[in-house]
Amino acid sequence: MFHKRRQTYPLTRMDTFIREFDVALRAIAGATRAGRANPADRLTPDTAPMSAADRRHVAGLMRINHVGEVCAQALYQAQKLTARTPEVRAQMDAAAAEEEDHLAWCAERLRELGSRPSLLNPVWYAGAFAIGCLAGRAGDRISLGFVAETERQVEHHLTGHLERLPAADGRSRAILEQMRDDEIRHGDAARDAGGVPLPGPVRALMRAASKVMTTAAYRI
Repeated sequence: MFHKRRQTYPLTRMDTFIREFDVALRAIAGATRAGRANPADRLTPDTAPMSAADRRHVAGLMRINHVGEVCAQALYQAQKLTARTPEVRAQMDAAAAEEEDHLAWCAERLRELGSRPSLLNPVWYAGAFAIGCLAGRAGDRISLGFVAETERQVEHHLTGHLERLPAADGRSRAILEQMRDDEIRHGDAARDAGGVPLPGPVRALMRAASKVMTTAAYRI
């Protein structure tokens, strides 16, 4: 008996729109699924008690990190759609998949802490998507340089959060350490692929925007 080989067709613009719109909805709604195991699963459930104040503090930190991953999805999505070459497009797509793991891990930790993601996620996503489009339209080397600088700043930010975690919170620590390792790798890959350093004023503007986001997301 002969089986007819299934014919594949290239994605149409509508197919691409539907797929990317689904990515955006899942990121904003928190309906993402991790492709890798949660690093915290290697640990036993929280046994050392944290005070109510510590739990609120950790929830605020993890909400910031969740917002950061919502923004990462938007940035990579926009930069993927505006990339000039298939190689850069594929690199953005692969990094976005790992960032989706981070998003799912942060969401799970927030639920464990009895908290929620930021209520402003649609705003964060829209702003990051617009910035990603600008970076992508500036050309692949600048877009890759933007990735490298973003990941450098995220690495610094995660290191600061690790220092601020209560000693008893091993589960959040395991998640943030794996996230930091991934961000370092993404930044190195962007530089190796030809990313150029961004001008000082652009880097400063990125830090200022990040400060606004982190301050608001800690509570809202």
